[in-house]
Amino acid sequence: MQKGIVIIGGGFAGINLALALGKTSHYEVTLVDKNNYNFFPPLIYQVATAFLEPSSISYPIRKLFRYKKNLHFRLGELLKVMPAENKILLSNGTVEYDELIFATGAETNYFGMDNVRKNAIPMKTLSDAIQMRNRLLTHFEEATIATDPDEVRKYLNIVVAGGGPTGVEISGMFAEMRHTIMRKDYPELINTGAHVYLVDGGHALLKPMSEKSQRHTYEALTKLGVKIILNSHVSDFKDDQVMFADGTAISSKNLIWAAGVSAMIFEGIPATSYGRGRRMIVNAYHQLQGFENIYAIGDTAIQSGDANFPEGHPQVAQVAIQQGKNLARNFHELAKGKSKHAFVYSDRGSMAIIGRNKAVVDLPKPKVHMSGFIAWLAWLFIHLLSLISYRNRFNTLYNWTVAYFSKDQSLRMIIRPVDKPADHEPVKEIT
Repeated sequence: MQKGIVIIGGGFAGINLALALGKTSHYEVTLVDKNNYNFFPPLIYQVATAFLEPSSISYPIRKLFRYKKNLHFRLGELLKVMPAENKILLSNGTVEYDELIFATGAETNYFGMDNVRKNAIPMKTLSDAIQMRNRLLTHFEEATIATDPDEVRKYLNIVVAGGGPTGVEISGMFAEMRHTIMRKDYPELINTGAHVYLVDGGHALLKPMSEKSQRHTYEALTKLGVKIILNSHVSDFKDDQVMFADGTAISSKNLIWAAGVSAMIFEGIPATSYGRGRRMIVNAYHQLQGFENIYAIGDTAIQSGDANFPEGHPQVAQVAIQQGKNLARNFHELAKGKSKHAFVYSDRGSMAIIGRNKAVVDLPKPKVHMSGFIAWLAWLFIHLLSLISYRNRFNTLYNWTVAYFSKDQSLRMIIRPVDKPADHEPVKEIT
């Protein structure tokens, strides 16, 4: 009899696990997600800055599961886990399981700052990226009709909180847009005195990367005109003021929040099963602490007992992909009566793009640092191959090629859903 596996979350970890299990007839697999698509988070900032369409980095889950008879999709949001009954409660019903896997990723962490949560622009989901694109383009339009120079700067100043890859990449993108696209589309906004600010609480950008990468990134962003503020924490954001812990402030309507993430807590999972950053504590076989048939992989999991990563594996795509594939391998082995394999993370290196022809790459084995044009090409190649479908790769390559040679892109449309359907008069018949 086939065992029923339920996977919560269709990100890197969940999708790789599901697709690997689609090669066996031993399991019936149901993937649950609140969105009906998988998307590629490392490129959402390019959707947010109107260099890529949302469809370039996303793909329908049901289409991924075509021709795999044991893979099923359920649209819904997890509300509660009932371990004693081997059942979960979703926003639209219940689902039973034999094995349950959490691959729910992480959500934006505002560190308890309510005004930041309400007013800042997060950078975690595809919806966040579309919201950011709409808000920034609207602010650019409003700046063109503002008459007070200080008000114009509030609309145009962009403050990016978080000096990790997302913060660095989006800051570089905005800095280059000011020198190219803004001058073409908004000539009336030239020389307004507005700036792009990149803020981080640490002493360097890209803290997990090498000192060479940190130094090169700082210098490259500074040359692009980004104002970098280190050793400084955002403390509040209200009344168009980004406030810092030292009492200083920047006037801006645009605070982009890329400063941190935390995992999610679910009803039915005891507090003792959560560790640092609210991540679920798992063993080397991805089993959740205190349970035999519940697992966690990806950003939502923290593995205990790994001497190489005492604070948990980094919350990056490669960890999630490798954990998803390792857990699938273990399920395959269990179905054959063989022993499981403990998870060992293979670090493939880290990289960040800074701007046109500018990037940094650190490779662990052999220990190599690259920067400039070669690193930029490597970044493009790796990210292109990492997209989930050939259609995504073709569309993204096409958009990148157009943007590279034209230093422009034609995707800057403000498209918002209508809050309330308009009332229409009944159509009158013509007699």
